[in-house]
Amino acid sequence: MAGISKRVNQWQKFFDEHEQKQKINPFSEWEGASHRQKLDKNDPNYGRPVEGSMTEYRGQKAGELISGEIVELCHVIADLGQKNADGTFSISFGNLFEAYTTISNKLVGMLMRARKQKLLTFPGEMLFQRRDDDVTITLFKIPYTT
Repeated sequence: MAGISKRVNQWQKFFDEHEQKQKINPFSEWEGASHRQKLDKNDPNYGRPVEGSMTEYRGQKAGELISGEIVELCHVIADLGQKNADGTFSISFGNLFEAYTTISNKLVGMLMRARKQKLLTFPGEMLFQRRDDDVTITLFKIPYTT
């Protein structure tokens, strides 16, 4: 009998937690969800997953993976590019694209992300194969790996 009451208590705990989550879920049709938290764009947690959730964990893992790919991209640019007098490295998009196709198919996205992190620069919003083959990409610094 003790085993059954333990399982009933676990189920009730699960149900209560789920009910609370549904009451604050802005898309929930749950009965009694009228006292939902209002979304506020000024809230520091706005647009972020619930702390400790699997969504947060997967996001952190994806961020780590992307950071590693950006570091690898910076090393490839430094290895294949020309070192400038000011310590930066330069390479044409065409040369980088040719070399990088065997490494990853996400070159343009990684370049944009690295530019956002102020690791490198290139003119224009986005680079396209063939059209922008002569565009120069300049690497300012190689980020450290942990």
